[in-house]
Amino acid sequence: MKHQAIQYLAMDVHQATTTASVRDQTGSIMMRATVATEARAILQLVRSAGNRVHIVFEEGTQAQWLHDLLVPHAERVVVCNKRGERGANKSDQLDADDLSDRLRCGRVKPVFHGGSDTQTLRELVRSYNNLVEDATRVMQRIKALFRGRAIATRGVGVYRAAERDEWLARLNGGARIRAATLLRQLDLLLELRPAAKAAMLAEAQRQPGWKTLRSIPYFGPIRVAEILAIMRTPHRFRTKRNLWPYAGLAVVTRTSAEHEVAEGRIRRRRRAPMTRGLNRNHNPILKKVFKAAANDATTRPGPLRDYYEASLARGVKEELAKVTLARKIASVTLRLWKKGELWDPKKLTMQAT
Repeated sequence: MKHQAIQYLAMDVHQATTTASVRDQTGSIMMRATVATEARAILQLVRSAGNRVHIVFEEGTQAQWLHDLLVPHAERVVVCNKRGERGANKSDQLDADDLSDRLRCGRVKPVFHGGSDTQTLRELVRSYNNLVEDATRVMQRIKALFRGRAIATRGVGVYRAAERDEWLARLNGGARIRAATLLRQLDLLLELRPAAKAAMLAEAQRQPGWKTLRSIPYFGPIRVAEILAIMRTPHRFRTKRNLWPYAGLAVVTRTSAEHEVAEGRIRRRRRAPMTRGLNRNHNPILKKVFKAAANDATTRPGPLRDYYEASLARGVKEELAKVTLARKIASVTLRLWKKGELWDPKKLTMQAT
């Protein structure tokens, strides 16, 4: 029986249509097509490419849906990241042709997309975080409205229902109507938050890593739910150094002209690379979780605070010492989650990460 060749299918996905390009193993384009961005049309396109199909498309709004749709129907599905890349010419068909060639040559940068086992938790975490963000935004608008009229609004009294009439009486005309509308909007958001939080935590408790992560100090239920939803599985990160960039905790350095000629011989310069801060391409929620846990750890007695103070004793600046502590917490999280072990302060090493 003749072995069937692999077909490399690339898709440039948009809201209404999807442009496809199919290459064979020699690099020749076998098919170009544009179909509606619908499950039925896309599956028909995949079937027309043959039994052995490798598929690639870019990360985007429909990426998770498309990934889950195509995994059962393709030999390999890759979601790639082309952020920051710019070509001379651009069109849907050129993008699809370029992606299919990259896939054939192995030049695509994959983005992790797991199964659907944590999809419910991910949506519930998004729902809760959106409610928190929207409520915070409305609260800031309310205070800005008063501040714009030189009315001081210290504390949270302006949000309390018992003091509402007193605060609204300080405004006139449209400003009063706008403030009353914003306060009603805030009441609704705060009313929805407890139910969203309860649903999120109930789903998070069903995940295998819940018990392990809850044993780590300064990881409350909300932070654990966010870690479970974002990281999904610890095994996607081979070591802690793979996790740090994803969490925005990787130190970026730059160096140039590393060698010099001395006494007729080439030797490496002794100057250290220049530090350029932390990496910018990261998951902001995961960075917030680890940095918030590190900030809490510095204020309360315990082994993590001892680790922080040991960094200060070595001459590390306070800001960098907190980053080092956040990296340590991330490393401990990854190790315990992989092994399924609970937090044991006796096993915490003071070696700098």
